[in-house]
Amino acid sequence: MNTTVSILFYIKRAKANNLGVCPIYTRVTVNAKRFEFSTNKYINPDKWSSEGTKAKGSNEEARTINSHLDYLKNQVLEAEKKLFKKDISLNSENLKNELFGLSETKRMLVPIFQDHNNKIKELVGKEYAPGTLERYTTSLKHTIEFMQWKYKVSDIDITKIDHAFITDYEFWLRSVRNCANNTAVKYIKNFNKIIKICLANDWLDKNPFANYKSKVKEVERVYLTEAEIQSIIEKEFKTERLSLVRDIFLFSCFTGLAYIDVKNLTKSHISYGIDGEKWIFTHRQKTESASKIPILPVTQMIIDKYDNHPQSNNQEKLLPILSNQKMNAYLKEIASVCGIEKELTFHIARHTFATTVTLTNGVPIESVSKMLGHKNLRTTQHYAKVLDRKVSEDMQILKDKFTMNSKNQKTQVS
Repeated sequence: MNTTVSILFYIKRAKANNLGVCPIYTRVTVNAKRFEFSTNKYINPDKWSSEGTKAKGSNEEARTINSHLDYLKNQVLEAEKKLFKKDISLNSENLKNELFGLSETKRMLVPIFQDHNNKIKELVGKEYAPGTLERYTTSLKHTIEFMQWKYKVSDIDITKIDHAFITDYEFWLRSVRNCANNTAVKYIKNFNKIIKICLANDWLDKNPFANYKSKVKEVERVYLTEAEIQSIIEKEFKTERLSLVRDIFLFSCFTGLAYIDVKNLTKSHISYGIDGEKWIFTHRQKTESASKIPILPVTQMIIDKYDNHPQSNNQEKLLPILSNQKMNAYLKEIASVCGIEKELTFHIARHTFATTVTLTNGVPIESVSKMLGHKNLRTTQHYAKVLDRKVSEDMQILKDKFTMNSKNQKTQVS
């Protein structure tokens, strides 16, 4: 057995009594982590050898102290052997427990996870957005469901979490929960934060994520073209509900606000901006980041249209908005009526604002990022990549056209 334990005896001069006698302490270090305890022996500093970490000389006092120190050293080494025989990992906490006969404290995953979530809950609106709490609450729920599925338990000792636990958890998310790649990766990332808490507190010796690899795949974001937006604007709907859903959807297309942020809007969110024109001043619920959006004419028309709508007035909201589920159901109907083959959802409006409405029309990406409430420019740059691909596809059509013309000209010449 390779010994990774070092034992040092030293005197604490700061705790010397009125006679100048100092207590002797034991310091045990395991892999750079240490604990200390008193030997219950005292000595005059002049009689102590710091180099030899023992009492000087061979008189009766020195022999008694050094014999006791040897006994303590053997006790520590014996505790180390016992851990080895019990197949318990050697760390400072386990060695201390074995040495002093303390029962090993099992730390369970769920209370640690729940404590983390409780702290986030207390800081919602200060450091965290409500969506963050919701994400971790769902993550804990999934973790418990996975443990019940795999191990037939509702909780587990954190020391039992290994690489296999994580890979099996990911498999469960993808197969049983039917999560897409990026969704599964995000849940595992949430779980990793809990493991990092355990590592930071020295509750785990090894990082079970050490050899784990996952990658978020770049998703092609769907957005509407100018022609598709125009077809929705010009379409006359026979039912009021479809007209309402169309208007709210267009409002999002021209503001970039997500469903929940549109739903939360009140008249107080509208004020005059630096240019003296009307702007929307709000905060994204998802990230709590500020969004400042100039109101375009089409946006103002929609606001004016529903200014005295009974539902808006009753709920003190800017617009009368249905549930997200109903909105998405009616948007599919609108797409069908307008001949749009894309699977229309409310969130596509936000993508449309970023691409077709702003970037395509030359609005600088920095301005788009601020209006969308993105915390960093990299998130917004994804939309620019989407447009770059569109440009590439359009140019490829042009290249093919010129290639065909070139071939035809050669044929005519020959």
